[in-house]
Amino acid sequence: MMEGKMIIYQLLPRLFGNENPSCIPNGSIKENGSGTFIDINVAALSAIKRLGVTHIWPTGVLEHASATDYSSFGISPVDRSLVKGKAGSPYAIRDYYDVCPDLARDVPNRLEEFTALVDRCHTLGLKVIMDFVPNHIFRGYASDVKPVDCVDFGKENFYYLSNTELILPVKSDYKEVPARASGNNCFRPDPHVNDWYETVKLNYGSDMQPMDTWFKMRDILSFWASKGVDGFRCDMAEMVPTPFWAWVIPQIKTGCNHPIFIAEIYRPELYRAFVNSGFDYLYDKVGLYDTIKAVSRGELPAEEISRCWQKLGDLQPFMLNFIENHDEQRIASDFLLGDGCKALPALVVSACLHLCPFMLYAGQEFGERGMDAEGYSGIDGRTSIYDYWSVGSLRRFNNQGQFNTEQLHPSERLLYGMYSNLFSLIASYSALNRGATYDLVYANRHDRFNPERHFVFLRYSADQPDELFLIAVNFSDHSADLEIYIPQDAFEHFGIEEQKLPSPIPISLSAWGVSIYSVFSKETIRSFVT
Repeated sequence: MMEGKMIIYQLLPRLFGNENPSCIPNGSIKENGSGTFIDINVAALSAIKRLGVTHIWPTGVLEHASATDYSSFGISPVDRSLVKGKAGSPYAIRDYYDVCPDLARDVPNRLEEFTALVDRCHTLGLKVIMDFVPNHIFRGYASDVKPVDCVDFGKENFYYLSNTELILPVKSDYKEVPARASGNNCFRPDPHVNDWYETVKLNYGSDMQPMDTWFKMRDILSFWASKGVDGFRCDMAEMVPTPFWAWVIPQIKTGCNHPIFIAEIYRPELYRAFVNSGFDYLYDKVGLYDTIKAVSRGELPAEEISRCWQKLGDLQPFMLNFIENHDEQRIASDFLLGDGCKALPALVVSACLHLCPFMLYAGQEFGERGMDAEGYSGIDGRTSIYDYWSVGSLRRFNNQGQFNTEQLHPSERLLYGMYSNLFSLIASYSALNRGATYDLVYANRHDRFNPERHFVFLRYSADQPDELFLIAVNFSDHSADLEIYIPQDAFEHFGIEEQKLPSPIPISLSAWGVSIYSVFSKETIRSFVT
């Protein structure tokens, strides 16, 4: 694990750099355009770094199946009936050794354009994380640029359904006999339209001994680590056996850049096994994300946050927190909170409660609502990963490659300022970027504190012994004047000598507001008011 707070910025290059203001639903790349690696220029990266970001995760880098024909560039065409949307799923990989040609200004030099992006990031002090998709591949996988000694995936790498023919849930002339299991563990020859029918699941064997798939995947990871990548976000890692991870991760980490590994995982009963297998961080989706989303919507009391993190015990430092990513609905969408400012309590708790990293999704900092009808996805509160599209808030931020706030709407500029201020605080104070936490909810059971809607905790680091921060948030449409008690046990927890404090401490919060209060200097160092 890293020292200090790690802030990951997830972006889809295809969306991030696209400035077309007139996209049409289900439009082709010719009609709607696509952002490129080159669009993520020094101005963009500098602006992202100023936000407080330490790591960039460009999503959809690996070449995946799309409806765009690149055969004139030596890239084999695919059966378009298998492609979801015009741009296709970034997780239907058709060549592990190549990058998506949509993201290149000059298609023949697409890999060089990606490595140049990595170099730009490194020059500015940013690290790069990329997707690794180990569980499944596109049904028509075929590598056009694999190393000369590399053999493509064959019969030994899949699960076959004997004496069957694949029956797709869409109109298609594609034939597959015998049928192979679909990527989401669908061991049926007739996958549903909601299954990952465009992909096939990879076979890692049943005896838990290294086999062909293991070696192929190790070589793929080594290839990208050699390109300077600093980490891998491992898609659906829980669907791949832990013995593989325990075998491969130490081998990849012996490289000079010692890449980190992040697991997309949704089964808490597997957390410890994946940490023991070498993963640095695990998605905290079914824990903190789901809890905070429910609290923000009034479906759970705020005190559930305490129960959530306490259940993790010593696994807490290995969690990766977020309130948005490409799989989830936008927090400001009509399907969730309808207003990015109402996400401030969730943001501050997710980013400040513990040492673990925090991830934000491009556009989140502007209150992007994800309410476009892009085509394949429709209006679902998500920013589509399947369509060629342009995102309004990102387009305004882009501002013809300048990446500044000049064209942002006033509400977007206001929210962006709050995000920037928060991450600046996190970077500036040891208490917030590597300090210990003390949950104060249990000590505040009284009339001037409502555990249904209010949450409060302390952060402290011995590196800055004069700074003890009290952070209070309000998950409510109503302002509140709180009184917060700090028990003596809190000082013992931090190793602070006995203190005599005014008791209780008065804290005023606006509706959906946040206060960060310096206990020893007796002043509010930051208030976020909606």
